[in-house]
Amino acid sequence: MKKLLLIFLLIAAWSVQAREVYPLCDDWLFSFRYENSSDNARCVTLPHTWNLDALAGTIPYLRTTADYQRKLYVPQTWTGKRLFLKFYGVESVAHLFVNGTYVGEHRGGTTAFVFEITDRVKYGSENLLRVAVSNAITGDVLPLSSIHNIYGGISREVELIVTDPTAVSPLYLGSSGVLIHPRAVSTERAEAEAEIHLISKGDNFCRVTLEAFDPDGIQAAAKTIKAKLDGKPVVIPFTVENPRLWDLDHPNLYRMRVSVESDTSRDEIEIATGFRNIRVTPEEGFRLNDSLVRVHGVTLYYDRPGTGSAMEAEDYAEDFAFIRELGANALRSPAGPHAPCLYDLCDRTGVLVWIDLPLIRAPFLSDVSYYPNPQLEANGRQQLREIIAQHINRPSVVIWGLFDCLWQRGENPVPYVRTLNELAKKMDRSRPTAATSNQDGELNQITDLIVWAQNIGWDKGRTEDLEIWLGQLRSGWNQLRSGICYGEAGQIEQQGDPARRRRSNSLLWQPEGRQTRFHEDYTKYLAQDTLLWGTWINTLFDYGSARRPQGVEATGLVTLDRRRRKDAFHLYKALWNNTEPTLHIAGRREDERNGDLQTVTVYSSAGEPVVTLSGDTLAVEQYAPCIYRCDSVRLNGRMKIEAKAGDLYDETFLTGNCALVAPPRRDPQQTAGLRLTN
Repeated sequence: MKKLLLIFLLIAAWSVQAREVYPLCDDWLFSFRYENSSDNARCVTLPHTWNLDALAGTIPYLRTTADYQRKLYVPQTWTGKRLFLKFYGVESVAHLFVNGTYVGEHRGGTTAFVFEITDRVKYGSENLLRVAVSNAITGDVLPLSSIHNIYGGISREVELIVTDPTAVSPLYLGSSGVLIHPRAVSTERAEAEAEIHLISKGDNFCRVTLEAFDPDGIQAAAKTIKAKLDGKPVVIPFTVENPRLWDLDHPNLYRMRVSVESDTSRDEIEIATGFRNIRVTPEEGFRLNDSLVRVHGVTLYYDRPGTGSAMEAEDYAEDFAFIRELGANALRSPAGPHAPCLYDLCDRTGVLVWIDLPLIRAPFLSDVSYYPNPQLEANGRQQLREIIAQHINRPSVVIWGLFDCLWQRGENPVPYVRTLNELAKKMDRSRPTAATSNQDGELNQITDLIVWAQNIGWDKGRTEDLEIWLGQLRSGWNQLRSGICYGEAGQIEQQGDPARRRRSNSLLWQPEGRQTRFHEDYTKYLAQDTLLWGTWINTLFDYGSARRPQGVEATGLVTLDRRRRKDAFHLYKALWNNTEPTLHIAGRREDERNGDLQTVTVYSSAGEPVVTLSGDTLAVEQYAPCIYRCDSVRLNGRMKIEAKAGDLYDETFLTGNCALVAPPRRDPQQTAGLRLTN
């Protein structure tokens, strides 16, 4: 009955409009290739990953191959139509078969792709779709080197698109087929071009109409042309007078409608876009519509507990709420794009986006992140083209990232990165390119923006050295348009003496307190900086990493399960959130202290707090913006700490263990004559 109802709806919908889109996320049968047979295939719903249990630690993390199968009924009434399957993301290599006939492959786990299946289906009957999916390690698909898990599976939605023979093309790099190129944008006028890709069977000419509607739905521009169907894109220049620009406080969106009509066909598609200009200079920083923006961004990886990488709209909405709570105004996708629904939120609410190509190097000496293999280089170019084409219309997307922490050792990646930069500029001149770097050299001179991955004071040096580095950057490299990216691990379950790290495996002993002090010191030294156009925190959430002993990379401000905000989260909320004041006593999970003299740290965006210990007021000093400290606090057993700032209040209990205080050192001269006795 369910299938009969679906067929009825499909036939009814066909009679109403020329283009229809149907979700194909249910009734898939899944089996691993190593099972040798699909007889025991499991029924799954997309999005899906086979490594969900690996994230929970109940099975090993699998880099393997699997099959997904589904039946698709195609009505006889669709004869003469064109049918396309759109996949929004498959990790990482997909091969599509229809009725046992090979259709094509896609290589890359985070970008969308489309196959036409018109000539492969049987009309008036059921058809069998099979997708062979692999997340196995390969040498010709980016990323070669990663610390995050590549979960595997059809990890995003799948759609069936049905059009007339002549239509806006669904095939162009997985995009909508309509690309808006702003040429000059001001408050007086927005001049732009619409690049429209068309497909046709049988028609030589068609009429293409472009309409723009402002945020209130009022038509702001319209133009109709006669287009020759010769396989080349149709370019329609247009102008919007007195545009309502997109910015962080006023994320104004315009609706663009493209209609295609011929003697035999009709098609229509709508997209959202916005008009704004971007300028970044060493002297003026990051400017959006000529207004200075202090970019405060977080890096967001690709998994959650309970879903792995198979995240849905409600998952992204919950994660996005953390971004807004934190007060961040930007997010970075570090290894390819997220699902479109996340960027829809950014477009609608005013959050800047940086999307990276997954040309990345994980922090493992044995890793190879790039080598001059023609297939690998072609894959990188293809993924970059797809990223740009699929997200060029989004006003929230302001940066195309090309690489992350590459080395100029062994095979030199500089020539290849230059070709990537040229490709990005050819496709889109309205946005800057960027890269993240932790190395010196020519690589830092290629992209428009460079973001320094500088975790000074973690593995070597002291955080105070950050001030020296900033001085060197200002004096020797001030011609670069520089930002900074930083963040290190803090396990919320680990509390205690950070010095223990020197006596333990650093990958196993990662106390939250050390991460907290690292971020406190960075905010202190970056507070007065005017050279850096943006600050990016690695990362917003802990994320799955089979390459880490605990199975998790714990650099997040929030735990992987999203249940616990680390102290560093409250620090940046105090610094960045201008609408919700913050008062938070840090170090509360380290509630048993070794020694009676302790430091109490309070984050406050509501001014200097009043801090009391069992009712007695403590002396407070400001360490850095929003960071207040009470030094030499004497704890005698379990004692109550309270903090007040305006109407805000916070409290916790700390215990000082006097018996664990180290005995005073004796002068060597005094101990020289001492004798040991039993």
